[in-house]
Amino acid sequence: RQRALLWAVLLAAWEAAWGQLRYSVPEEMPKGSFVGDVAKDLGLQLPEISDRDAHVFDTGRTRYFFLDLQNGHLSIMEQVDREKICAAVAKCVLNFEILVKRPMNIYKGEVEILDINDNPPSFPERLSVLEISENTAPGARFPLERAHDPDTGVNSLQNYECSQSSYFNLDVKTGDDGEKYPELLLVKSLDREEQAAHTLILTARDNGSPMKSGSTAIQIIVLDGNDNAPEFTQSVYKVTVREDVAVGSLVLQVTATDRDEGPNAEVKYAFFKIPEKFDKAFKMDPESGEIVIMESLNFEEQEFYEMVVQARDAGGLSSHSKVLIKVIDVNNYVPEIVIMSVFSPVPEDTPLGTVVAIFSVQDRDSGANGEVHCSISDSHTFRLEKSFDNYYRVVTASELDREQESEYNVTVRAADGGRPALQSSAVLALRVLDVNDNAPVFAEERYSAWLAENNAAGALVLRVRATDADRGQNARVRYRLAEGRVRGAPLSSYVSVQAETGALTGDVKVTGALDYEERKYYEVSVEGKDGGGLTAHAKLHIDIIDVNDNAP
Repeated sequence: RQRALLWAVLLAAWEAAWGQLRYSVPEEMPKGSFVGDVAKDLGLQLPEISDRDAHVFDTGRTRYFFLDLQNGHLSIMEQVDREKICAAVAKCVLNFEILVKRPMNIYKGEVEILDINDNPPSFPERLSVLEISENTAPGARFPLERAHDPDTGVNSLQNYECSQSSYFNLDVKTGDDGEKYPELLLVKSLDREEQAAHTLILTARDNGSPMKSGSTAIQIIVLDGNDNAPEFTQSVYKVTVREDVAVGSLVLQVTATDRDEGPNAEVKYAFFKIPEKFDKAFKMDPESGEIVIMESLNFEEQEFYEMVVQARDAGGLSSHSKVLIKVIDVNNYVPEIVIMSVFSPVPEDTPLGTVVAIFSVQDRDSGANGEVHCSISDSHTFRLEKSFDNYYRVVTASELDREQESEYNVTVRAADGGRPALQSSAVLALRVLDVNDNAPVFAEERYSAWLAENNAAGALVLRVRATDADRGQNARVRYRLAEGRVRGAPLSSYVSVQAETGALTGDVKVTGALDYEERKYYEVSVEGKDGGGLTAHAKLHIDIIDVNDNAP
């Protein structure tokens, strides 16, 4: 374990190209083990990691890693068993995404899970029985049950060995799938009367350090009589099927003949020691040799089946042949859109090229059926950019103006390359945040009014109104009169302007009685100022009307 931890530290590597982080770590490391220094590799300071809310994005899959904000390290959250998550994959890679905000960005990373030799080769059964007629000629071959080792590379099953026998040799062949298939080769004629049974020990070894092995016993029963074994018409049967073929469909039919007569010529067919999941997917008719599909096929899970079939006569003689079934992919998965982050509301003064959303797409099909093309509905205001792999960013392509468009519903569409293509869509709801970019505007540049002299204090002269195209506090207008003096007294001692709570207009009132004989008119300037400090001005002209208040 200590050597494995040291190995993890020495082998951890990173590559920050196009936002990509790469690390490697052995399997079975305990929780909290160090994987890589994300903060250092992204060039971020530790306070910045926390301030920008950096975290491993949750995609709904099992999370094996977490980002420690105290030191910026990527660490193991769940102990990883490579054989469980990458059973049939030579290179086991777990992907993760680091999402940061302010400004928003995403970094893709991958951690290669390195295999350790933690599994010995094992056989499905501790003892298997093989029946062979004493009439079988030397040179006959008998497939043996294979061992399984979930490790990879040198840690996986490398070879078989068999205990010594003067009647049998072990021959190991490499199949089309790269797997090793052990066979017993009869090198000397059997004599049941001399020896009715033989016992051999078959051992499977890997090449790990330390080397591990597993064994099984083979009991060979020598049968009497029956001179001819069944013979298949082909040594290998090959067929190709679509993954959407209906359950119950016939895949192919194998045929074997036996030159004997009577019961010794009656042939029965069966699969010969195939994996359990293969046995569930296919069924063989023992009488006709027809192989039919028992459950739906899935190209993404299994694209190739290699099975051994056996033909056995009533006297116990048998022969074997191979069946190779290749599955063809069908466009049966709709592209999946995963919205990872949306920046909303968006200030209307946001610079061009600002990222407002990040999403990813994936299609479980392969080839052209799994190639996804993305587009957005509003390509004038926003632009779609591909980050890496199947990750995309939506950025601003033109200036935003809340007064013209206060919100956008941008539809993201994903279509695969199948014929016909399968499509999916998602809607990004983006609200535009108001910025104080509009000054108030008075309804009139110049207001005129008249008022009889000797008026009461607080009398309403007229109402002024200024509007602002902005929203909220930015659109709230406050009114005031420009400072000035009349006959040495402040202007505010004659005229005032104020807006009632919730009102959009400003009421211009006199603060006391005006005297025509003292001043025949007043000219003042009124200012409207919004919540952001932008202003507008208008002129007010108030004529004082004479009344007969003076005797000759």
